[in-house]
Amino acid sequence: MEQGRGSEKKKVMVAIDDSEISHYTLEWFLDKLRDSIADSDVIIFTAQPNSDLGYLHASTFGTTPADLVASIQENKKKIALFLLDKAKDICARHGVDVEIMTEIGDPKEAICEVVEKLNIQLLVLGSHDRGPVQRIKKKKKKRAFLGSVSNYCVHNVKCPVLVVKKPAV
Repeated sequence: MEQGRGSEKKKVMVAIDDSEISHYTLEWFLDKLRDSIADSDVIIFTAQPNSDLGYLHASTFGTTPADLVASIQENKKKIALFLLDKAKDICARHGVDVEIMTEIGDPKEAICEVVEKLNIQLLVLGSHDRGPVQRIKKKKKKRAFLGSVSNYCVHNVKCPVLVVKKPAV
């Protein structure tokens, strides 16, 4: 058989975080699409959001110890790896072998970059059902706007995106 483009395994990526909807999304993906992904490479991905360490700088009067910053970043990495190991165990219970991967950065941008870098053919992620924009009230009644990760990915990746919503109970 010719080893051409048609014989490559498809790559599917499931993007997760530590939320309940991410856990639901992973379980849904494994339950509903298990047969469809049997011959695919499955990657479970989580982003380690950039740390806003401004409070450290202020609380140490402008002399933030480098080892403190490194310790905070190392703890974030440990949390991400724990989350990925838990997801890998869930996949193993469903009989699905996966690779795990994490990157540091804004989750929506990190997901899109990894999708492009790895030439992912299908991205699966959950929706917190916040809509494209969520208003967050701040002190003094100022408002900030947070964009939806799923909405951003739907509009910025170059592959199909499956957004999983948890049914209302």
